[in-house]
Amino acid sequence: MKILLDPQIFYQQTYGGISRYYTEVFSVLSKKKDVEIILPIYNSDNSYLKETDLAAKNKSLHLLYSVLSFFRISTRSLRKRKSDQLLDAKFQENDYDVVVPTYYNPYFLDKINGKPFVLTVYDMIHELLPEYFIDDEFRVVERKELLLHKATRIIAVSHNTKKDILKVYPHINPDKIVVVYHGTSIKIDNEVKVALPENYILYVGARPHYKNFKFLVRSIVPLLKKDSSLMLIAAGGGKFSEEELAWLKSLGINRQVVQKRFEENELGHFYKQAKCFVLPSLYEGFGIPVVEAMACGCPIILSTHGSLPEIAGDAGIYFNSESEDDLKEKIEELINNSELRAKYADKGLRHVTRYDWNAAAEQCLQVYKDAANANY
Repeated sequence: MKILLDPQIFYQQTYGGISRYYTEVFSVLSKKKDVEIILPIYNSDNSYLKETDLAAKNKSLHLLYSVLSFFRISTRSLRKRKSDQLLDAKFQENDYDVVVPTYYNPYFLDKINGKPFVLTVYDMIHELLPEYFIDDEFRVVERKELLLHKATRIIAVSHNTKKDILKVYPHINPDKIVVVYHGTSIKIDNEVKVALPENYILYVGARPHYKNFKFLVRSIVPLLKKDSSLMLIAAGGGKFSEEELAWLKSLGINRQVVQKRFEENELGHFYKQAKCFVLPSLYEGFGIPVVEAMACGCPIILSTHGSLPEIAGDAGIYFNSESEDDLKEKIEELINNSELRAKYADKGLRHVTRYDWNAAAEQCLQVYKDAANANY
Protein backbone atom coordinates (compact mmCIF):
# COMPACT_ATOMS: atom_id res chain seq x y z
CA MET A 1 0.00 0.00 0.00
CA LYS A 2 1.25 3.47 -0.93
CA ILE A 3 0.26 6.40 1.30
CA LEU A 4 0.90 9.98 0.21
CA LEU A 5 1.39 12.00 3.39
CA ASP A 6 0.72 15.68 2.75
CA PRO A 7 3.43 17.77 4.53
CA GLN A 8 1.56 20.96 5.46
CA ILE A 9 1.70 20.57 9.26
CA PHE A 10 5.48 20.19 9.18
CA TYR A 11 5.76 23.73 7.82
CA GLN A 12 3.50 25.06 10.58
CA GLN A 13 5.02 23.36 13.63
CA THR A 14 8.51 22.95 15.00
CA TYR A 15 6.91 21.28 18.01
CA GLY A 16 3.28 20.36 18.51
CA GLY A 17 0.85 17.55 19.12
CA ILE A 18 -0.33 17.22 15.51
CA SER A 19 3.12 16.84 13.96
CA ARG A 20 4.09 14.47 16.76
CA TYR A 21 1.02 12.33 15.97
CA TYR A 22 1.97 11.94 12.31
CA THR A 23 5.66 11.27 12.93
CA GLU A 24 4.85 8.63 15.55
CA VAL A 25 2.19 6.84 13.48
CA PHE A 26 4.10 6.94 10.21
CA SER A 27 7.41 5.95 11.80
CA VAL A 28 5.67 2.73 12.82
CA LEU A 29 4.00 2.24 9.43
CA SER A 30 7.24 2.90 7.51
CA LYS A 31 8.73 -0.26 9.02
CA LYS A 32 6.05 -2.45 7.45
CA LYS A 33 7.15 -4.30 4.31
CA ASP A 34 3.80 -3.86 2.56
CA VAL A 35 3.51 -0.10 3.25
CA GLU A 36 5.30 2.69 1.40
CA ILE A 37 5.15 6.21 2.84
CA ILE A 38 5.58 9.10 0.41
CA LEU A 39 6.34 12.33 2.29
CA PRO A 40 7.40 15.03 -0.21
CA ILE A 41 9.39 17.37 2.02
CA TYR A 42 13.11 18.11 2.28
CA ASN A 43 15.04 18.95 5.46
CA SER A 44 12.17 20.00 7.70
CA ASP A 45 12.67 22.22 10.76
CA ASN A 46 10.13 20.06 12.61
CA SER A 47 11.89 18.56 15.62
CA TYR A 48 10.04 15.24 15.51
CA LEU A 49 10.46 14.71 11.78
CA LYS A 50 14.20 15.36 12.04
CA GLU A 51 14.50 12.24 14.21
CA THR A 52 12.92 9.98 11.56
CA ASP A 53 13.72 8.74 8.06
CA LEU A 54 10.34 9.82 6.69
CA ALA A 55 11.36 12.95 4.78
CA ALA A 56 12.46 12.67 1.16
CA LYS A 57 16.19 12.27 0.52
CA ASN A 58 18.30 14.27 -1.91
CA LYS A 59 22.05 14.24 -1.25
CA SER A 60 22.91 17.20 -3.47
CA LEU A 61 20.20 19.38 -1.93
CA HIS A 62 21.25 18.32 1.54
CA LEU A 63 24.83 19.37 0.77
CA LEU A 64 23.65 22.69 -0.65
CA TYR A 65 21.51 23.40 2.43
CA SER A 66 24.41 22.52 4.70
CA VAL A 67 26.77 24.92 2.92
CA LEU A 68 24.24 27.76 2.94
CA SER A 69 23.47 27.17 6.61
CA PHE A 70 27.19 27.19 7.44
CA PHE A 71 27.36 30.71 5.98
CA ARG A 72 24.17 31.61 7.91
CA ILE A 73 22.14 32.02 4.73
CA SER A 74 18.49 31.12 5.23
CA THR A 75 17.36 28.08 3.26
CA ARG A 76 13.72 28.13 4.33
CA SER A 77 12.18 29.52 1.13
CA LEU A 78 14.45 27.40 -1.07
CA ARG A 79 13.55 24.23 0.83
CA LYS A 80 9.84 25.07 0.60
CA ARG A 81 10.06 25.66 -3.15
CA LYS A 82 11.95 22.42 -3.78
CA SER A 83 9.56 20.46 -1.57
CA ASP A 84 6.55 21.95 -3.37
CA GLN A 85 8.03 20.86 -6.69
CA LEU A 86 8.46 17.34 -5.35
CA LEU A 87 4.89 17.34 -3.98
CA ASP A 88 3.47 18.40 -7.36
CA ALA A 89 5.50 15.69 -9.08
CA LYS A 90 4.09 13.03 -6.75
CA PHE A 91 0.53 14.20 -7.40
CA GLN A 92 1.15 14.10 -11.17
CA GLU A 93 2.59 10.59 -10.98
CA ASN A 94 -0.70 9.54 -9.34
CA ASP A 95 1.07 6.46 -7.93
CA TYR A 96 -0.50 6.12 -4.48
CA ASP A 97 -3.54 4.48 -2.92
CA VAL A 98 -4.66 7.07 -0.39
CA VAL A 99 -3.83 10.65 0.62
CA VAL A 100 -3.47 11.71 4.25
CA PRO A 101 -3.65 15.51 4.70
CA THR A 102 -1.93 16.63 7.90
CA TYR A 103 -4.00 19.80 8.37
CA TYR A 104 -6.98 21.53 6.81
CA ASN A 105 -5.64 23.32 3.72
CA PRO A 106 -7.69 21.77 0.90
CA TYR A 107 -5.19 22.64 -1.86
CA PHE A 108 -4.82 18.95 -2.72
CA LEU A 109 -8.43 18.37 -3.74
CA ASP A 110 -7.77 19.45 -7.32
CA LYS A 111 -4.66 17.29 -7.53
CA ILE A 112 -5.75 13.82 -6.36
CA ASN A 113 -7.94 12.86 -9.35
CA GLY A 114 -10.68 11.35 -7.23
CA LYS A 115 -8.32 9.28 -5.10
CA PRO A 116 -9.53 8.68 -1.52
CA PHE A 117 -8.27 10.69 1.42
CA VAL A 118 -8.47 10.26 5.18
CA LEU A 119 -8.87 13.33 7.36
CA THR A 120 -7.89 13.37 11.04
CA VAL A 121 -9.86 15.77 13.24
CA TYR A 122 -7.94 16.76 16.36
CA ASP A 123 -10.70 18.83 17.99
CA MET A 124 -13.69 21.04 17.18
CA ILE A 125 -12.62 23.97 19.30
CA HIS A 126 -12.80 26.54 16.49
CA GLU A 127 -16.43 25.63 15.93
CA LEU A 128 -17.44 25.35 19.58
CA LEU A 129 -15.51 28.35 20.96
CA PRO A 130 -15.33 30.72 17.97
CA GLU A 131 -14.86 33.78 20.18
CA TYR A 132 -11.22 32.74 20.71
CA PHE A 133 -10.44 32.52 16.98
CA ILE A 134 -11.72 35.76 15.46
CA ASP A 135 -8.52 36.27 13.42
CA ASP A 136 -7.97 32.74 12.13
CA GLU A 137 -5.27 32.90 9.46
CA PHE A 138 -5.73 29.24 8.56
CA ARG A 139 -9.53 29.55 8.01
CA VAL A 140 -9.94 26.34 9.97
CA VAL A 141 -13.76 26.22 10.22
CA GLU A 142 -14.36 26.84 6.52
CA ARG A 143 -11.65 24.46 5.32
CA LYS A 144 -12.39 21.71 7.83
CA GLU A 145 -16.07 21.69 6.89
CA LEU A 146 -15.18 21.25 3.22
CA LEU A 147 -12.78 18.39 3.94
CA LEU A 148 -15.15 16.67 6.38
CA HIS A 149 -17.76 16.42 3.66
CA LYS A 150 -15.36 15.19 0.99
CA ALA A 151 -13.22 12.80 3.09
CA THR A 152 -13.54 9.11 2.37
CA ARG A 153 -12.91 8.32 6.02
CA ILE A 154 -12.42 10.49 9.11
CA ILE A 155 -10.26 9.71 12.13
CA ALA A 156 -11.32 11.37 15.39
CA VAL A 157 -8.80 11.39 18.23
CA SER A 158 -11.43 10.70 20.91
CA HIS A 159 -15.07 9.68 21.21
CA ASN A 160 -15.78 13.17 22.48
CA THR A 161 -14.28 14.63 19.28
CA LYS A 162 -16.47 12.33 17.17
CA LYS A 163 -19.49 13.44 19.19
CA ASP A 164 -18.54 17.09 18.60
CA ILE A 165 -18.15 16.55 14.84
CA LEU A 166 -21.65 15.11 14.66
CA LYS A 167 -23.01 17.86 16.91
CA VAL A 168 -21.74 20.55 14.56
CA TYR A 169 -22.39 18.60 11.33
CA PRO A 170 -25.19 16.13 12.10
CA HIS A 171 -25.64 15.15 8.45
CA ILE A 172 -22.17 13.57 8.23
CA ASN A 173 -22.36 9.78 8.16
CA PRO A 174 -21.16 8.62 11.61
CA ASP A 175 -20.06 5.30 10.12
CA LYS A 176 -17.20 6.97 8.26
CA ILE A 177 -15.77 8.41 11.52
CA VAL A 178 -13.38 6.08 13.37
CA VAL A 179 -11.94 6.88 16.79
CA VAL A 180 -8.19 6.30 17.16
CA TYR A 181 -6.51 7.40 20.38
CA HIS A 182 -3.03 8.89 20.45
CA GLY A 183 -0.17 7.11 22.16
CA THR A 184 2.70 8.45 24.19
CA SER A 185 6.41 8.20 23.55
CA ILE A 186 7.68 10.28 26.45
CA LYS A 187 10.63 8.80 28.34
CA ILE A 188 12.63 9.81 31.37
CA ASP A 189 16.26 9.95 30.32
CA ASN A 190 18.34 9.42 33.44
CA GLU A 191 21.43 10.67 31.60
CA VAL A 192 19.81 14.10 31.30
CA LYS A 193 19.97 16.49 34.22
CA VAL A 194 17.43 19.32 34.47
CA ALA A 195 17.63 22.12 37.03
CA LEU A 196 14.18 22.28 38.59
CA PRO A 197 12.89 23.56 41.95
CA GLU A 198 11.99 21.04 44.64
CA ASN A 199 8.41 22.17 45.14
CA TYR A 200 6.34 23.07 42.09
CA ILE A 201 3.04 22.72 40.28
CA LEU A 202 3.38 22.05 36.54
CA TYR A 203 1.56 23.53 33.55
CA VAL A 204 2.64 22.49 30.04
CA GLY A 205 2.17 24.14 26.64
CA ALA A 206 0.61 27.22 25.11
CA ARG A 207 -1.41 29.71 27.15
CA PRO A 208 -4.15 31.18 24.89
CA HIS A 209 -7.43 32.16 26.55
CA TYR A 210 -9.25 28.83 26.24
CA LYS A 211 -6.34 27.06 27.94
CA ASN A 212 -7.42 28.86 31.13
CA PHE A 213 -3.88 29.52 32.37
CA LYS A 214 -4.86 32.73 34.17
CA PHE A 215 -7.64 30.87 35.95
CA LEU A 216 -5.03 28.45 37.29
CA VAL A 217 -2.73 31.27 38.38
CA ARG A 218 -5.50 33.17 40.17
CA SER A 219 -6.60 30.01 41.97
CA ILE A 220 -3.16 29.34 43.49
CA VAL A 221 -2.24 32.88 44.53
CA PRO A 222 -3.16 32.09 48.18
CA LEU A 223 -1.06 28.90 48.08
CA LEU A 224 1.97 30.70 46.68
CA LYS A 225 1.73 33.49 49.25
CA LYS A 226 1.32 30.96 52.04
CA ASP A 227 4.40 28.94 50.99
CA SER A 228 7.29 30.90 49.50
CA SER A 229 8.99 27.67 48.37
CA LEU A 230 6.05 26.68 46.15
CA MET A 231 6.30 27.56 42.45
CA LEU A 232 4.29 27.23 39.27
CA ILE A 233 6.31 26.22 36.23
CA ALA A 234 4.84 26.94 32.80
CA ALA A 235 6.83 24.57 30.60
CA GLY A 236 7.02 25.55 26.94
CA GLY A 237 4.52 27.85 25.29
CA GLY A 238 7.04 30.61 24.70
CA LYS A 239 8.36 33.28 27.06
CA PHE A 240 5.90 35.26 29.13
CA SER A 241 4.72 38.39 27.32
CA GLU A 242 5.18 41.84 28.82
CA GLU A 243 1.47 41.79 29.66
CA GLU A 244 1.79 38.45 31.45
CA LEU A 245 4.87 39.61 33.38
CA ALA A 246 3.14 42.81 34.46
CA TRP A 247 0.04 40.88 35.53
CA LEU A 248 2.07 38.39 37.60
CA LYS A 249 3.92 41.28 39.25
CA SER A 250 0.61 42.97 40.09
CA LEU A 251 -0.42 39.77 41.90
CA GLY A 252 2.85 39.74 43.83
CA ILE A 253 3.84 36.27 42.61
CA ASN A 254 6.19 37.01 39.69
CA ARG A 255 9.12 35.30 41.44
CA GLN A 256 7.12 32.11 41.97
CA VAL A 257 5.57 31.73 38.50
CA VAL A 258 8.23 31.04 35.87
CA GLN A 259 8.29 29.97 32.25
CA LYS A 260 10.87 27.39 31.23
CA ARG A 261 11.67 26.03 27.78
CA PHE A 262 12.70 22.42 27.44
CA GLU A 263 14.27 19.98 25.04
CA GLU A 264 12.26 16.88 24.18
CA ASN A 265 14.50 14.61 26.26
CA GLU A 266 14.01 16.91 29.29
CA LEU A 267 10.23 17.04 29.47
CA GLY A 268 9.86 13.74 31.33
CA HIS A 269 11.79 15.22 34.26
CA PHE A 270 9.41 18.20 34.45
CA TYR A 271 6.51 15.78 34.98
CA LYS A 272 8.34 13.32 37.21
CA GLN A 273 9.54 15.91 39.72
CA ALA A 274 6.33 17.97 39.90
CA LYS A 275 3.97 17.75 42.86
CA CYS A 276 1.15 17.66 40.31
CA PHE A 277 0.27 18.57 36.74
CA VAL A 278 -2.75 20.81 36.14
CA LEU A 279 -4.65 21.14 32.84
CA PRO A 280 -7.39 23.75 33.33
CA SER A 281 -8.47 23.96 29.65
CA LEU A 282 -11.96 24.91 28.60
CA TYR A 283 -11.63 22.37 25.79
CA GLU A 284 -9.28 19.61 24.60
CA GLY A 285 -9.78 17.22 21.70
CA PHE A 286 -7.44 14.69 23.29
CA GLY A 287 -4.89 16.22 25.68
CA ILE A 288 -1.45 14.73 25.01
CA PRO A 289 0.07 16.31 28.18
CA VAL A 290 -2.43 14.31 30.25
CA VAL A 291 -1.08 11.07 28.84
CA GLU A 292 2.52 12.27 29.21
CA ALA A 293 1.97 13.16 32.85
CA MET A 294 0.42 9.76 33.61
CA ALA A 295 3.28 7.97 31.86
CA CYS A 296 5.78 9.81 34.08
CA GLY A 297 3.96 9.05 37.33
CA CYS A 298 2.76 12.60 37.86
CA PRO A 299 -0.67 13.03 39.48
CA ILE A 300 -3.06 15.10 37.37
CA ILE A 301 -5.76 17.68 38.10
CA LEU A 302 -8.13 18.45 35.24
CA SER A 303 -11.21 20.29 34.16
CA THR A 304 -14.20 18.24 33.01
CA HIS A 305 -14.30 19.84 29.56
CA GLY A 306 -13.92 18.19 26.18
CA SER A 307 -12.25 14.81 26.08
CA LEU A 308 -10.37 15.09 29.38
CA PRO A 309 -12.58 12.77 31.50
CA GLU A 310 -12.57 10.26 28.65
CA ILE A 311 -8.79 10.24 28.38
CA ALA A 312 -7.88 10.40 32.09
CA GLY A 313 -10.71 8.28 33.50
CA ASP A 314 -10.44 7.65 37.22
CA ALA A 315 -6.73 8.52 37.14
CA GLY A 316 -7.62 12.22 37.16
CA ILE A 317 -8.74 14.56 39.92
CA TYR A 318 -11.40 16.90 38.53
CA PHE A 319 -12.31 20.42 39.58
CA ASN A 320 -15.26 22.71 38.99
CA SER A 321 -14.07 25.03 36.22
CA GLU A 322 -16.32 27.82 37.49
CA SER A 323 -14.70 27.80 40.94
CA GLU A 324 -11.16 29.00 41.54
CA ASP A 325 -11.59 27.95 45.17
CA ASP A 326 -12.35 24.37 44.14
CA LEU A 327 -9.21 24.16 42.03
CA LYS A 328 -7.15 25.69 44.86
CA GLU A 329 -8.50 23.15 47.31
CA LYS A 330 -7.83 20.20 44.99
CA ILE A 331 -4.24 21.35 44.43
CA GLU A 332 -3.66 22.09 48.11
CA GLU A 333 -4.94 18.68 49.16
CA LEU A 334 -2.73 16.91 46.62
CA ILE A 335 0.53 18.78 47.26
CA ASN A 336 0.15 18.35 51.03
CA ASN A 337 -0.69 14.64 50.96
CA SER A 338 2.10 12.35 49.75
CA GLU A 339 -0.09 9.25 50.04
CA LEU A 340 -2.73 10.80 47.79
CA ARG A 341 -0.07 11.78 45.27
CA ALA A 342 1.28 8.23 45.24
CA LYS A 343 -2.23 6.83 44.81
CA TYR A 344 -2.99 8.96 41.75
CA ALA A 345 0.49 8.50 40.29
CA ASP A 346 -0.09 4.74 40.43
CA LYS A 347 -3.55 5.09 38.90
CA GLY A 348 -2.05 7.07 36.04
CA LEU A 349 0.71 4.55 35.36
CA ARG A 350 -1.86 1.77 35.11
CA HIS A 351 -4.33 3.79 33.05
CA VAL A 352 -1.81 5.08 30.51
CA THR A 353 -1.01 1.59 29.18
CA ARG A 354 -4.04 1.88 26.89
CA TYR A 355 -2.37 4.67 24.89
CA ASP A 356 0.17 3.13 22.54
CA TRP A 357 1.54 4.46 19.24
CA ASN A 358 1.94 0.98 17.77
CA ALA A 359 -1.73 0.26 18.39
CA ALA A 360 -2.67 3.68 17.00
CA ALA A 361 -0.63 3.05 13.85
CA GLU A 362 -2.32 -0.31 13.25
CA GLN A 363 -5.75 1.25 13.65
CA CYS A 364 -4.87 4.13 11.33
CA LEU A 365 -3.56 1.70 8.73
CA GLN A 366 -6.85 -0.19 8.78
CA VAL A 367 -8.72 3.07 8.18
CA TYR A 368 -6.39 3.90 5.26
CA LYS A 369 -6.98 0.45 3.76
CA ASP A 370 -10.74 0.79 4.18
CA ALA A 371 -10.61 4.17 2.44
CA ALA A 372 -8.53 2.78 -0.42
CA ASN A 373 -11.03 -0.04 -0.89
CA ALA A 374 -14.16 2.08 -0.51
CA ASN A 375 -16.60 2.37 -3.39
CA TYR A 376 -17.84 5.94 -3.55
